[in-house]
Amino acid sequence: MLHDAVEENVATITGAVPRRRRRVSGRMWFGLAAVAALVFFLVRPQGPAATGPARPNPAIEMAAAMAEAPRVGTGGGNAALQPPVPHVIDPTIFRLAVRKIVLDPGHGGTDPGAMTGGLREKEITLDIAERVAAVLAAQDFVVVLTREGDETRSLQQRVDAANTAKGDVLVSIHVNSIPTEERRGVETYYLGAASDSRIERLAGAENSGSGYSLADFRHLLEGVYADVRHEESRRLAQAVQGRLFSALMHANPQIEDRGVKQAPFVVLVGTEMPSVLAEVACLSNKEDTLLLKQDSYRQQIAEALAAGVRGYAAARGAVTTLARRGAGAN
Repeated sequence: MLHDAVEENVATITGAVPRRRRRVSGRMWFGLAAVAALVFFLVRPQGPAATGPARPNPAIEMAAAMAEAPRVGTGGGNAALQPPVPHVIDPTIFRLAVRKIVLDPGHGGTDPGAMTGGLREKEITLDIAERVAAVLAAQDFVVVLTREGDETRSLQQRVDAANTAKGDVLVSIHVNSIPTEERRGVETYYLGAASDSRIERLAGAENSGSGYSLADFRHLLEGVYADVRHEESRRLAQAVQGRLFSALMHANPQIEDRGVKQAPFVVLVGTEMPSVLAEVACLSNKEDTLLLKQDSYRQQIAEALAAGVRGYAAARGAVTTLARRGAGAN
């Protein structure tokens, strides 16, 4: 009823001929009269006519939009106006705090990850994650690790641990291996379609042994882009990548900024918070391998990751007192 009433009143106000007229029953006259009175009140002249070009009347524009809005329903006079699709709301409006950080040390247990020069990825990632946890805890963040030892943890178990902990963000820590041995650098991923075949192969390798079945796949993908999580993950990835490269380039002058990229890693798909996967070094590169054997270089990586998380938290509008106090240190 409201749809038809608004449509005909807009046509009357603007001098246009309504597209169609419907017979109105006696029970609808009261509602039509009320709507007509409301529209007349909103668009009636407000004093002497102004000179210059005519200004659009918001009431007419709103009413016209309502009249043109598609209707949903099953017919039989039971139609309703379809609500507009809401715009994404920026979380900074709400000054949301980032307090709990989930760290995911890649691989572990029967899955060693990349190996070279006596180094195994699973050991490097756990060591760096423990260092990051210590830095963040000292800055008054709550930190949860998806594994705390040399444990075999499927991706599903890691996702479940992060979601159960109700973390504000997740950072999955990995060490890269690139076929071209002279290449070295850092790169950070957030959820999205892979942009090239190399990233597809990398995602396929990291997603092996996920613990999910084919029946879970649809559930995993439902709602991936339904809220602000995708955009927040991109912002987190930019913060982490920027800190990693700027911090490590001094000790590792040949390091490449391999940038922020998208990839469908399961650990990014299944988690319910903004999530990134950081490749913090390249075990396929001899110089990087030598650096990764040094505690000081691992500590630099850890502090850079922590600084990226803290920078993201500050941008979200709320950080703790200790975090603010230490902001100038990095």
